[in-house]
Amino acid sequence: MFKNKMVTALSLGIALAVCGVAHAAYPERSVTIVVPYPPGGTTDLLARLVSMKLTKSLGQTFIVENKPGAGGQIGTLAVARAKPDGYTLVMGTINTHGINAAMYKKLSYRTVEDFAPVIIVADTPNVMIANKDAPFKTFEEFIAYAKSNPGAVSFGSTSMGGSPHMSGELLKAKTGIDMVHVPYQGGGPMLNDVIGGQIQVGFDNLPSSAGHIQAGSLRALAVTTKDRWPTFKNVPSISESGVPDYEVSAWFGILAPAGTPADVVQKLNQSIASALTDEDVTTQLEGMGARRVKNTPQEFADRIKSEVAKWTEVVKTNKLPLL
Repeated sequence: MFKNKMVTALSLGIALAVCGVAHAAYPERSVTIVVPYPPGGTTDLLARLVSMKLTKSLGQTFIVENKPGAGGQIGTLAVARAKPDGYTLVMGTINTHGINAAMYKKLSYRTVEDFAPVIIVADTPNVMIANKDAPFKTFEEFIAYAKSNPGAVSFGSTSMGGSPHMSGELLKAKTGIDMVHVPYQGGGPMLNDVIGGQIQVGFDNLPSSAGHIQAGSLRALAVTTKDRWPTFKNVPSISESGVPDYEVSAWFGILAPAGTPADVVQKLNQSIASALTDEDVTTQLEGMGARRVKNTPQEFADRIKSEVAKWTEVVKTNKLPLL
């Protein structure tokens, strides 16, 4: 009996050691980072930046694969169903792992239970923009105007259910103003209509509006992050302009399938965090209007849960139609 127990214990110890070596050697082959959106967008660019750095630091090829469709659901679901071994990852966003859970009647994946968050790579603000000849010059003047003219203000966004749209909905929920949402198929058409005066205001990702703001063809009323953005310090935040509990940050982060070994998740977290401190990475992020976010897997997991709760409440408060 004692001998059998010794053999069993020894076998278990060897098995655990082998597993530990296997995880410590990760990655032993190429890794795929799925981007659930088309090539060329911020999510795609960040994934390629991460893949390039990890390929160099970890000695295996990190491949970016675009799987767009259904508001990010197709690519995200593919990763949720993948083997939890660290060789299939997804570059998730505030939409795939926050807003979608609130906006879709039936999401094809479970936002929290199906994933092991690794790290938020970067975030960027949205910005509230206005026609340069609008009857309000500041955010405070806009709120006063909207309250005096309920239902008369239309705000544009880049899509139904995207973070720019939800930035406007959160403002409505926090201030009680009545604005009519006008969704567009992308930022370009929306910006053109704000510039042309077809709609008075809009919400957009800061990087795509920055050129128009700097050229003076659009007026930036406020950014949606809690504090002012480093590269646009002359633009106040909504939070400092009379809505102290308002905050929207469009973030982008790496996630693995649920069940991925903790040591693999930790190795990815540390490797990506280290890459994000490189001066060339910082420069590239600043050029995109983004910044790195220092966080642990647990902090990322907590962020996802808070985003789901926040947007679920906004959808309920504003009685938004589900997709």
